[in-house]
Amino acid sequence: MELDKSKYKVLFDIDSPADIRKLALPELKTLCSEIREYMVDVISQIGGHFGGGLGTVELTVALHRVFNTPDDQIVWDTGHQAYPHKIVTGRRDQLGTIRRLNGISGFLKRSESEYDSFGAGHASTSISAALGMAVASDINKSNKKVVAVIGDGAMTGGMAYEAMNNSGMLKSNLIVVLNDNQMSIAPNVWQVSKYFTEMISHPEYNRFKGAIWDLTGKLDNFGDRIRKVAVRVEHGIKAIVTPGMLFEALGFRYFGPVNGHNINQLVKLFEQVRELNGPILVHVLSEKGKGYKPAEGHSQRLHASTPFDKITGQAIKKGSAPQSYTSIFGNALVEVAKNNPKVIGITAAMPDGTGLDILQKELPDRYYDVGIAEEHAVTFAAGMATQGIIPVVAIYSTFLQRGFDQIIHDVALQKLHVVFVLDRAGLVGADGPTHHGTFDLSYLRMIPGMIIMSPKDEAELRDMLYTAVNYKKGPVAIRYPRGSALGVPLKDGFEELQLAKSELIKSGEDIAILAVGNMVEYAGKAAQLLIEKEISPEIINMRFVKPLDTERLDEIASRFDKIITIEENSIVGGFGSAIAEYFTDKNFKNNILRIGLPDYFIDHGTQEELHKIIGIDPEGISLKIREFCNNLGTKKEVLT
Repeated sequence: MELDKSKYKVLFDIDSPADIRKLALPELKTLCSEIREYMVDVISQIGGHFGGGLGTVELTVALHRVFNTPDDQIVWDTGHQAYPHKIVTGRRDQLGTIRRLNGISGFLKRSESEYDSFGAGHASTSISAALGMAVASDINKSNKKVVAVIGDGAMTGGMAYEAMNNSGMLKSNLIVVLNDNQMSIAPNVWQVSKYFTEMISHPEYNRFKGAIWDLTGKLDNFGDRIRKVAVRVEHGIKAIVTPGMLFEALGFRYFGPVNGHNINQLVKLFEQVRELNGPILVHVLSEKGKGYKPAEGHSQRLHASTPFDKITGQAIKKGSAPQSYTSIFGNALVEVAKNNPKVIGITAAMPDGTGLDILQKELPDRYYDVGIAEEHAVTFAAGMATQGIIPVVAIYSTFLQRGFDQIIHDVALQKLHVVFVLDRAGLVGADGPTHHGTFDLSYLRMIPGMIIMSPKDEAELRDMLYTAVNYKKGPVAIRYPRGSALGVPLKDGFEELQLAKSELIKSGEDIAILAVGNMVEYAGKAAQLLIEKEISPEIINMRFVKPLDTERLDEIASRFDKIITIEENSIVGGFGSAIAEYFTDKNFKNNILRIGLPDYFIDHGTQEELHKIIGIDPEGISLKIREFCNNLGTKKEVLT
C-alpha cells in the first residue's frame, strides 16, 4: 500500500501508548489530526469500519495518555470504534491488512494484542466485562484501573443497564465512558439519547449559567460568594436537565457532558476521575465521522465502507452485480406488506443491513426499529403476534443468538406466528468469527414447532417469505447468505411452497447430494467435476431443514448407498445432523458424508477464501466426495 509518510510529523513515532505519554500537550492535537488522516488514507483504499473510529480519535489518545495501559484495562464496546486504538497500540503498520485474510481483526481480539482487554464484536458487553475485571482487581488486591468505553448505540441494549445496576450495588472502582455520538449504525432510536441532545443544549439552562457568571464576575468577593451559591443551584438544575440524575440513581458519579473532540479537556478530566473511587460515568459528546466531510454529511456517517474515493467519499464501483439477497428480501417484504395489512417489519438498529430501510421508506407506519436490543425485538414481536399482527423480524444470524431464550420461551412455546429472517447466514467474510452466521440451523433446529427454510436463489427467497407469512401455525425462520444473489429471473407475484417439500435439481445414479441454501449452487458446480470423474450425482434442493421431506429421504435411502449433505452451517447439530438422525431413527444403513463448517471458530477473510480453505467450495466438495467414495470402495478409483 502506497502512503506518503513524510506528511506525518508525529504518528510514525508512536509505537505504543508509552510514546503518547512522552508528548507535550500541543503535540497531542497534531497526533489526533494525523490519526484521522491516516485512517482516511488507509481505509479509503481497502474499506472497513470507518465513521465510528473517526469519532473516537481524541478519546482514544486521551485514555492511553492518562491510563497506564496495558496494565490498566480499557474495554471497548462495539469494537469497530477501536481502529484508532489499534493504530496507537503497535498495529499502525498493519492497518492495511485489517479484515483481510491473515490480517488484523476489525474488532477487539485478545489473542491479537495485550491492549485488547476483551474481545468485542457484539454490542452492549463492555460494562459487564469491565465490572468483572474491576471486581477481579479487588479480589487480587491490585490497583489497576478499569475503563469501559460504550457508545455508538450500545446503550440501547438492556445488558448495559443490567451491568450498571450491578456496578452501583458492588461499588467497585470502575470508570464508564459514554461515547455519545447519537448514532448506532443508523441514527439512534434511543429515547435517552434524545433526552441528552435536547436537555444538554437547553437554552434556558445555558442562558442562566452565562448570565450568572457574567454578572458575578463584576462583584469581587461578594460575587465569589454568589457564584458558590450559584454552583449549588446549578447542580440542582443540572440534575434535571442533564442525564446525571439517571446515572446517579444507578449508583454512578456523573461527570459531563464534555466535548469529545477537545483533547486537553479530556486529558484533564480523565486525570481527575482516575484518582476517584467507586463507579464513575464520564459523558463524552462526540461526532461520528468527525473530521472527514463526506462522512459528516452521510446518513450513517460512513459507518462502514468498501474502498472509496478519498476526495468525494463515494464508493469505488467494481462493475455491475446482481442485487443482494438483502435488497431482494426488502423489496419482497414491501410487496407482501402492501397486500397484507397485518404484516410489519422489525429491526434491531440495522435497517439498511437487513433491507428494512426499503419498508421504512415505503410504509413507515409498518416499520419498527427497537435499537440494539434483539431480546426485546423477539418478545416485542411475540406480543404483536398475540393480537393477530404478523411480525417479520429481520436480524443477522449472529445477532439473533442473543434472543435465543426469547425465541423458545416467548414465541415457540406459545406457538406464535413470528417470521424470523436471518441475513448473513453462513460465513460473512471480513467481519470474522463474531459475525459469521454459523450456528443458526443448529440453535433453531432444536426448538419444537420451528419451521426452517433456506432458499437456493433469490426467486425462492421471495416464495419462502410469502410462504412464511401465510403459515400462521407458529414460528418460521428463513436464512440466507450475505452478498449478491445469483441473478435468476424474478416472476411477478409469489408462489406458496408446500411445507417440507424438496426439489429435484438433477437426476443421478451413483450418489445423492442433499444440499440446502446457497450450497445448492455449489453442489451443482461440484457435480460437473464429479461427472468428469464418471460419478453420476443426484442433487436435491431440500429447501426445508425442519420439517424434513421424509418422503424424499425414504426414496433416496432406497436407491443410494452413499448420501452426501452440504450446508454452510456448523457441522455440529445442523442440517447434516438432522439427516443422520432421521436415518438412524429409521434404522437405515446408508453411508452418509456430512459437509459443512468445522467445529471451530473461523477467522476473517473473503467468503471465497474461507470456503476454499475449509473445503466447501465446489472443488473442495468434489474432492471430499471422491475421497468418501474411495474410502468406501466403488466400481473404480475416482481420484485419478
